[in-house]
Amino acid sequence: MNIVLARSAGFCFGVKRAVNMAFAAAEQAGPICSLGPLIHSPQLVERLQGEGVRVVASVAEMTGDETVIIRSHGIRREEEQQLRQRQLPLVDATCPFVKKAQEYAGLLGEQGYTVVIVGEQEHPEVQGIVSYACSDSVYVVADVAGARQVPSGLRLGLVAQTTQAYENFRAIAMELLGRCKELRVFNTICDATAVRQNEASELAASVDRMLVIGGHNSANTNRLARICSDIQPRTFHIETASEIDPAWLVGAASVGITAGASTPEWIIREVVEKLQQLTK
Repeated sequence: MNIVLARSAGFCFGVKRAVNMAFAAAEQAGPICSLGPLIHSPQLVERLQGEGVRVVASVAEMTGDETVIIRSHGIRREEEQQLRQRQLPLVDATCPFVKKAQEYAGLLGEQGYTVVIVGEQEHPEVQGIVSYACSDSVYVVADVAGARQVPSGLRLGLVAQTTQAYENFRAIAMELLGRCKELRVFNTICDATAVRQNEASELAASVDRMLVIGGHNSANTNRLARICSDIQPRTFHIETASEIDPAWLVGAASVGITAGASTPEWIIREVVEKLQQLTK
């Protein structure tokens, strides 16, 4: 069986940067914590805990003598203000692309636009962007149907969760354009996301089976799985090699592998090795 690994599978720039910063801080600092999981990889978060980086859900849980790592998805504006008020040492591992989305949302809010964010309401990155919009009028929409719920006749400013699919962002922008007085758009989708999604689409169309590796709580991995499933119905989303069912491979001449932006290289390697063992 031919095993094909997507070229861009695994850590993106922002995640790699955050992970490197966290491990470096763990070596140099004393007590240390992360406000929320650093990235959406339970296995990587567990390794960091082994290095002494505990995960807390709120600023109130911090002891006051800890160095605080801000996760790659960023945090809410009020949380950052609380951290600075307590004068806690900070390691800001927020992805620069997420920072840019926060800044653009803030700019649009300051200029009087009603801010619309394309993304998932409950995702921590989106919640952070909402808080930086500094506006009482913010809408989070996941799709065109959601965009139709935004009131007509407003001055709208549009940004996106960095891991959104470009076609979805474009479709929402076109829907809003026909409903508003003015539309100002900042395309805040990370280039690496588009590249990864395009590679996954092409690979899924050329293989008999498709494996998508990454945390089940990872938005970008779930999106990759949906994209691949639409093209290759025999697509399987797994977190680790232990989840592979040999029955999936029966009759397959080829299997493609891609991975979300938060998936560590060692997990991808273990999946490849497991497939190689199963096909001997």
